[in-house]
Amino acid sequence: MKTVQERFLKYVSFDTMSDEFSETCPSTDKQKLLGAYLVEEMKEMGIADAFMDENGYVYGTVPGDPKLPTIGLIAHMDTSPDASGANVQAKTVAYQGGDICLNEEKNIWLREADYPSLKNHIGKHLIVTDGTTLLGADDKAGIAEIMTAAEFLLTARRSHATLKIGFTPDEEIGRGADRFDVKGFGADYAYTADGGPVGEIEYENFNAAGAKAEFRGLNIHPGAAKDKMVNSQYIAMEFQNLLPAAQKPEHTAGYEGFIHLTDMQGEVESSTLRYIIRDHDKTKFAKKKAVVAAAADFINAKYGEGTCKLTIRDSYFNMREKIEPVMYVVDRAKSAMKAAGMEPVEVPIRGGTDGARLSFEGLPCPNLCTGGENYHGRFEFIPVEDMEKCVRMLTGILYMAE
Repeated sequence: MKTVQERFLKYVSFDTMSDEFSETCPSTDKQKLLGAYLVEEMKEMGIADAFMDENGYVYGTVPGDPKLPTIGLIAHMDTSPDASGANVQAKTVAYQGGDICLNEEKNIWLREADYPSLKNHIGKHLIVTDGTTLLGADDKAGIAEIMTAAEFLLTARRSHATLKIGFTPDEEIGRGADRFDVKGFGADYAYTADGGPVGEIEYENFNAAGAKAEFRGLNIHPGAAKDKMVNSQYIAMEFQNLLPAAQKPEHTAGYEGFIHLTDMQGEVESSTLRYIIRDHDKTKFAKKKAVVAAAADFINAKYGEGTCKLTIRDSYFNMREKIEPVMYVVDRAKSAMKAAGMEPVEVPIRGGTDGARLSFEGLPCPNLCTGGENYHGRFEFIPVEDMEKCVRMLTGILYMAE
């Protein structure tokens, strides 16, 4: 039987970064390489119906007591485009406190002053990178924990619920639930294993939208440009300055939402700004979208209709309204957490998960901790001992009788 650590170290060797500018599903073919590996591993474990569909989604079943509910566990295979996931050089450090040298040659350190939560993990074994890539615990830790829990269930001599396994592509770019087969999955409810430090359970997330503002200008030779040139880059900057400065993510926390400029491209003739818009409260979420739309209207009124073309698309909504009527799903997870030695803590997600979308599609799906920290960056780490606790939590959820 493989350990959760062994599985995790294997999975992070696959580069599975998704691509928000791709129109395919999955957005990158390399995600299917991990998917194919997982299918083979599942079959070797005894999961006879394991398969990957044409869109890169992986499914499988561990049969259980038909008198118990059918429970899904879901994680995503892709990693964030925020940092490279290629050639991950993971290592395990027996942490005794202080700073950790990730890369002696490049003088890269994981410093306690920058990441005070390190103090919570003295005496544990931390899996870290060499400081040049992300680690991929988001969400390969979730995959490793689900796979390890599944193998425990397959060898168990006690009654447990039927487990439905789902691994999705493209969660990091907001598309993980796009082609998930909820009906074929066949679970009564599910959990995404896609959270952070041990004990965290999440069933509130942002309402989310993406916005793209495209600006049209007119390029004239600068030597003859007076009263003729229209520089779209200046107009784009003016648009950005119309948005409320206090609603940037660096000025918000907890339940406060934001309007975040994620990337910009431009030249004189045309420029594009891309944003993500987030808020837990539906009314405030709508107001934020209205603020962005009003800025576009102002630009068009000032410079002429068509100067700014604004597109806003909703991505997902706060799952709380779908979870509150079935709070026994949350209570079940909390009981399993306590049995695994965790203290449950309800945390609002300042982001989203596949579970948010799936909850609105009829599959209640809170999010559970996986143990990792500092996701999406070069200083990501995860304690082995906390991954092992998460495996016990997941098996506990499946072992419980109603």
